[in-house]
Amino acid sequence: MQKKFGQVKRYGLEGAESAIVALDELLSLCNHSGITEAVLGMPHRGRLNILIDLLKYSPRALFHKLQGNAEFPQDLPASGDVISHIASSPKLNYGCKDDIHVTMLHNPSHLEAVNPVVAGYGRAKQMYLYDNNTDPGCALGDRLIGIQIHGDAAFTGQGVIMETLGLSNLPHFSLGGTVHIIINNQIGYTTPATNARSTLYTSDIAKLVNAPVIHVNGDYPEEVAKAVSIAFEYRKRFRKDVIIDLITFRRWGHNELDEPSFTQPQMYKIIRARESVPKVYERKMEEEGIVSKRDAQTVRSEFANHLEEELSASKEYQPEADHLKGKWSGLIMPREAVTSLDTGVDISTLQHVGEKSVAVESTFSVHPRLSKHHIQPRLKKLSEGTSIDWATAEALALGTLLMDGYNIRLCGQDVGRGTFSQRHAMFVCQETENVFVPLNSIGGSQGKLEVANSNLSELAVLGFEYGVSIQSPQVLPIWEAQFGDFHNTAQVIIDTYISSGETKWLRQSGLVMLLPHGYDGAGPEHSSSRIERFLQLCNTPMDMSDPSAVQNPNMHVVIPTTPAQIFHLLRRQMRRNFRKPLVVAGPKTLLRLSAATSTLQEMAPGTSFLPVISDTMAGDAAKVKRVLFVSGKLYYDLIKAYAADSARIDGQIAIVRVEEICPFPRQELIEEVARFASATEFVWCQEETMNAGAYSFVQPRLQSILPDGHKLGYVGREPLAAPVTGVSRVYKAEQAQIISDALIGL
Repeated sequence: MQKKFGQVKRYGLEGAESAIVALDELLSLCNHSGITEAVLGMPHRGRLNILIDLLKYSPRALFHKLQGNAEFPQDLPASGDVISHIASSPKLNYGCKDDIHVTMLHNPSHLEAVNPVVAGYGRAKQMYLYDNNTDPGCALGDRLIGIQIHGDAAFTGQGVIMETLGLSNLPHFSLGGTVHIIINNQIGYTTPATNARSTLYTSDIAKLVNAPVIHVNGDYPEEVAKAVSIAFEYRKRFRKDVIIDLITFRRWGHNELDEPSFTQPQMYKIIRARESVPKVYERKMEEEGIVSKRDAQTVRSEFANHLEEELSASKEYQPEADHLKGKWSGLIMPREAVTSLDTGVDISTLQHVGEKSVAVESTFSVHPRLSKHHIQPRLKKLSEGTSIDWATAEALALGTLLMDGYNIRLCGQDVGRGTFSQRHAMFVCQETENVFVPLNSIGGSQGKLEVANSNLSELAVLGFEYGVSIQSPQVLPIWEAQFGDFHNTAQVIIDTYISSGETKWLRQSGLVMLLPHGYDGAGPEHSSSRIERFLQLCNTPMDMSDPSAVQNPNMHVVIPTTPAQIFHLLRRQMRRNFRKPLVVAGPKTLLRLSAATSTLQEMAPGTSFLPVISDTMAGDAAKVKRVLFVSGKLYYDLIKAYAADSARIDGQIAIVRVEEICPFPRQELIEEVARFASATEFVWCQEETMNAGAYSFVQPRLQSILPDGHKLGYVGREPLAAPVTGVSRVYKAEQAQIISDALIGL
């Protein structure tokens, strides 16, 4: 590459070539021990070397990419990525009966962000292998291993390392031990170790989980292989993480175009006087009579000739798509968003599932308050078929999906009980503290609900759940934030994986993010799920006036206002023939609001999620002068005030709920606008500030479909640096003003 593509930043392994020895030896040991799957995460440094030399990545595919071409067929809606992020998934064999399948995952430029993704992907695959293995002696870690390759500066500096290590020994997160290899160049970009860490060793962060560390000099490949053998045996015996600190150097700068002596002149004076590790080892083998100079030259010449042939062939190379294979083969890559899908279920089945969701053995001691305020009311509502609350609707969605054979993983802080003590997907025996998950006892060949109460982490846990989501389309992964804005500490995962993973790498994800949202006087930090950030990441057209405009968004973003809506959303997530991330700005106060309930009939066959819910207050559409478009809990504040002032309003205001913000419900909203043909005012109403919420996303799109001469109005809070005031008196005054502005002034 230096000869043919000298201006390319390849982030080569020169100086750390023994990392290939380490990985090769580790995979060989795995293959001989019966491990059939390895999941690998690594950064840019040495990635191309490992892909070509070890993981069977086609040189002609790489050369094709280097010449400015895409790594995917041109007819696919993908943007691609840079060469230091590409991946491979080969089968290798080291003389054993069975192959070992190595899955290298795609990585972003954000160092170490791939670590929790590897852990989640590996855990999901472990559970799949475990569930489908007939060997009763198969234990966690017997068939799959996680492998993480790190840089020294990143291992010390990136907090995601600590968070991911913190998951390694936890129930619902353990892989049965991961082998970590730190490629220790003793420098990070231009930062020396003295400025990069406060610890003696770059590996000291691993003391968090008491992981053993094996320090080895990368100049000696045979010693590196021995270190790997020790690490492998430790992991095999104790099923815990182990660290190899591979002490090496970096031949060039951060990339091959950098001049490192600007900042490290003495270090690079020494490095430039050194022979390469391969040359030193080659001479050692010659001196020991293992190979001759002629043999070594033949190997080099043959490989150089092979690369020349591959370069020539790259001109005619046509890339193939590597997605939607294996477990994903029954799915499609949609060309247009599909939002209407019958997701209803027979009422008798709903009642059966609902009863099972709170059923326990007579010997199980349930907390008396749960029996009185959770179990008995749920059974009554199910019997009557009315007043179905959010937690019940969610349980019905999950239970019916389990009956369909899907597995579900519900993860997050306190998700078993629920932040607002609303869910109770698990019961804890008051006498033994044993945990029971009722939905796992519906019966038949149902799937499994894994309730994974996580540690106090968002970045690693959300990355973990994304890894679960890309492993299998048969698992519904749900991550719930304790409060909606808690996702902001995991923004790297949202930006580089969830919102763009399919666009860059053709990897679909069905991850659901439940983000409690709504202004209720709790102050700036617990009010907003920052829905505007997700909408800014969405890729739908801004001009909706063109009837031929096609929407195939990267994510679906919704703000449901009824329990039936969340029921249909969760079922739609699995029942359609593709996967997209779903971001739900979910309820807080609505969880127990009597007005925000549904009937079982709204979840019966023939029903589905409604992107737009039409007005129910105005009556005669011809009398309507003002149409309010609203999302979320503000709707209930508006209809309460509307009802109290109905004589004055006299049916002149219609309130339309926009439940799905992305994909933008163009056709449904066109129909609503046409329904109120006499209206002179169209207003977007929200409780969020003007620079937050859905307004910035909705405004150009909704404006483009309004009748000529009409401008979309705005009612809501003024722009503010914080989500909302923390002064209760001011908050109440602002909230009252929004209601007043929306309903007064006709």
